[in-house]
Amino acid sequence: MKYVKVGFFQFAPTFGEIERNVEYVIERLSPVEADVIVLPELFSTGYQFVSREEVEALSEDIPHGYTSHQLTELCREKGFYLVAGMAERSAGKVFNSAALFGPDGHIVTYRKTHLFFEEKLWFEPGDTGFLVFDIGDARLGLMVCFDWFFPESARTLAMMGADILCHPSNLVLPYCPDAMPVRCLENRVFAITCNRTGFEERGGKERLAFIGKSEVVSPEGKILMRAFDGDEEIAIVDIDPMVARNKQLNRYNDLFKDRRPEMYGWK
Repeated sequence: MKYVKVGFFQFAPTFGEIERNVEYVIERLSPVEADVIVLPELFSTGYQFVSREEVEALSEDIPHGYTSHQLTELCREKGFYLVAGMAERSAGKVFNSAALFGPDGHIVTYRKTHLFFEEKLWFEPGDTGFLVFDIGDARLGLMVCFDWFFPESARTLAMMGADILCHPSNLVLPYCPDAMPVRCLENRVFAITCNRTGFEERGGKERLAFIGKSEVVSPEGKILMRAFDGDEEIAIVDIDPMVARNKQLNRYNDLFKDRRPEMYGWK
């Protein structure tokens, strides 16, 4: 049994202050000992955009932009893996993305499949498909915020072999923290949901209040760690990723082998 230290950094980014947000993350994570840490969705930019021009101005190239370089250096120094929600600019398009960085640099970028609310005004629908990457001691699957609302997201990642769902989020609806234990239970996977705190109210738009409650959940649906709603928090917990590879519920039932896709009748 080999334990892996995983967790999240829940905080309130300052809108539009990329260098400030990135520097703050580096400052706060520099003393932390961990293997995998998840940051919030759009952690470097903030969330409530008011124009396409603003989105384009704040988005960055991954892996060649400022934020990517800074996070790469942090991972090299600390020897951990970091999943960061970012606004990604690529070939004239902007995506709501989650980038995975490690000790050897940028690894992979996932582009959010299911866009929520006004995200549909600013971002292109993700075109990468769901992604899983093996870091040696665990297999990490990437999803972003509203992806959780679609059971297919977690199931796809689990079927692809993910042990841990890494889930950067900017949650404003109240349901996700109580729903993720179900997603973990029905797929027998761990999940790290990292939400942000605070609120944004820009350009005369309605106030968006972010609910916090970041959490780490086990394959049995147990909440191993959950942050409070309004507090900044770094939380690290030891897990055994191999637990997620056992899909057997009892001597007769295996969660994946018992699936009967031919009976589901939908696409």
